[in-house]
Amino acid sequence: MAERMPPRRLKLVLILTVLAASSLALLAWTQMWVQAEVGLPDAGTQVLEIDGAVAAPALTALALSGFALAGALTIAGRFIRVVLGALEVLLGFSVFLAAYLAVEDPSQASAAAVTAATGIAGHESIKLSVIGTVVTPWPFVALAAAVIMAATGVAVILTSARWPGQTRKYQAVRFETVASPDGSDTAVPPVGYEPTEVAANDSVGDWDDLSRGEDPTAR
Repeated sequence: MAERMPPRRLKLVLILTVLAASSLALLAWTQMWVQAEVGLPDAGTQVLEIDGAVAAPALTALALSGFALAGALTIAGRFIRVVLGALEVLLGFSVFLAAYLAVEDPSQASAAAVTAATGIAGHESIKLSVIGTVVTPWPFVALAAAVIMAATGVAVILTSARWPGQTRKYQAVRFETVASPDGSDTAVPPVGYEPTEVAANDSVGDWDDLSRGEDPTAR
């Protein structure tokens, strides 16, 4: 499908995909990831709700980096696009790793919240104090965002040569030299060139007129 897509549309779709995946990762980071039941000494149990900010604190920086990367893609040249595509793959891998570790060991992902609530510290002590954990769907949303980010980075690398180049609002005009009937050479502008009108007075002259009390626009 990417091969049949026009270059400008391809560029837009990939940049929007980078933004969407980063937004999805950032959204997941704000939600609850783990419910942990913690045994308290002589006080029964307590259920703690651990959000992505605690379970995967690096996720916010990675997602924001994705936003910055999408902005850079809009103006990058061909070689830089390849570099940015590789960085997007790395960001996707990093997001995947952060979410995977939280899913793989929810008690460790809850460590900071458990320590704040109970004062218990240390990996083994926290693991013993956590009676049970329930993982919500949000870490898996972050995993999906990570896969999209990595796949988009690969697509950027593979299609960077097809992206449209940078455009210039103003281009230099080169005059062509042609032979006139009398044998002399004359410089003429290319076909379609429309010269712009040059103001009779420059800014310095206008300032002098204003100093004398005259209105330069009245002429």
